[in-house]
Amino acid sequence: MALLNIDSLIVRFGGLVAVDNFSMRVEKGEIHSLIGPNGAGKTTVFNAITRVVKIHSGTIVLDGVELTHVAPHQVISYGVARTFQNVVVFKYLTVLENFYVGYHHRIAGGLMKDLIVTKRRSLENYEMYREALNVADFLGLKSRLLSYAGSIPYFHQKLVEIGRALMAKPKILLLDEPAAGLNEAETNQLVSIVRRIRDEMGITVLLIEHDMRVVMDISDVVTVMDFGKKISEGKPEEVRKDPKVISAYLGEVNSA
Repeated sequence: MALLNIDSLIVRFGGLVAVDNFSMRVEKGEIHSLIGPNGAGKTTVFNAITRVVKIHSGTIVLDGVELTHVAPHQVISYGVARTFQNVVVFKYLTVLENFYVGYHHRIAGGLMKDLIVTKRRSLENYEMYREALNVADFLGLKSRLLSYAGSIPYFHQKLVEIGRALMAKPKILLLDEPAAGLNEAETNQLVSIVRRIRDEMGITVLLIEHDMRVVMDISDVVTVMDFGKKISEGKPEEVRKDPKVISAYLGEVNSA
């Protein structure tokens, strides 16, 4: 059974159909890319999974649990964590504190229990700190832990956002254009990190990406959208040769 199963999803904004009868399966352990031209509906699919947009019809099931009617703030508790197209970090919190934000839903009773010092709370604090150190080490950010997130380089801010998501211990990690704005060396490092997230942490990855070098290099499966619809799906090499995909990106294929 697929880890994530989206079936016949429709999302409308007024008279505009942003996602039109879209279906997709993401298997456990996959790195699965969702691609398409600007405005194809990719980020809207992410927003539907994380419940920040209203779903007109269709279902979204994660690991056997339907998310369609789950409140946005509860989605993370079901195993979904994400990053954003435009980096979202708490600039005036340290990197360490940003990581703590990703851990909050795992704390018994929530963050308000911070007001009550108990043995259990002390143990939770220690575990949170230990995991933050492990995530920082994994991402190469140990030397930045006490830096304000807004003061560090852009690539490191992207890693902070990924680290905050990893602190939630997700079943699936949604990455929205993780390579955007990165140079070649940073992109190569990012690709390595994404692979390690899957291979070493066992986390399934679904990403939106415009850099086709990244998509072709990293993906097990690629799904292609255009005008809200799925137009192709398969292994990277198969998708790259699909005339419908070439047409969507480059215009009509010359029949000759």
